[in-house]
Amino acid sequence: MAEVLFYERPVPLNRNQHKDLRIKPMPNLKFAGTAHSVPLTGVEFPAAARDLPILFGGNTLEEAGPMALLGLRQNENLFIGADGFWEQNIYIPAFIRRYPFVLAEKPAGQEGDDFTVFLDEAYEGFNTAEGDRLFKEDGTDSEMLTNAVRFLGEFQQHVTRTQWFMEQLRKHDLLEPRNIRLEKDGKAINLNGLFVVNEDKLRQLDEKTTFEFAREGVFGWIYAHLLSLANIDRVSQRLSQREQVEEASAAVKN
Repeated sequence: MAEVLFYERPVPLNRNQHKDLRIKPMPNLKFAGTAHSVPLTGVEFPAAARDLPILFGGNTLEEAGPMALLGLRQNENLFIGADGFWEQNIYIPAFIRRYPFVLAEKPAGQEGDDFTVFLDEAYEGFNTAEGDRLFKEDGTDSEMLTNAVRFLGEFQQHVTRTQWFMEQLRKHDLLEPRNIRLEKDGKAINLNGLFVVNEDKLRQLDEKTTFEFAREGVFGWIYAHLLSLANIDRVSQRLSQREQVEEASAAVKN
């Protein structure tokens, strides 16, 4: 279940088992504090490109998928502070916003829909006394749960569309490996397993493909990705600021 990053105890939502469960508003996003990247859907590219680098990550070209780069060191999200709050006015990927719910594939052989709603039982906002109910007294979905499930469904539709988008990039050989190397205070940071769109190959597309890409909105997503690459420097600046705070804190302790 690769989709359940952040989820400590994901279990299927059960109308009987969770009939009395309530959920309090999420106080912060500290659960994502160790995510240095998260998957991104194509529909998010225009909004995310203002703030975040959008790259395609994977061990191989066949596995590569779009992601938002959130940090330059392992297990560090530079957009979440020590208090667990996301930086103001910075785009929050839908992959994070759907927590503590997630739509995951059912195990092979189970009847019913291909996907089922899971929740993270470890989420501190779940209880039986305070907050919004998941289910009404008659056992039907509450408005809160209805909205959450709708969001999950829309997210899954965007995932499917993004998979088609990736198929087009691979089909037309538009992706190329990109290793990012940053020099900081004599130390080097290397980011591997990344891909970007090759602009020369993009310009060489035949007329039929160009028309299809324009009709389907592919060019918009591609150019949002390309424009977002300038944000890598902004992430690097965030790391420098984080390191300065760490150094100052260490100096005080010593």
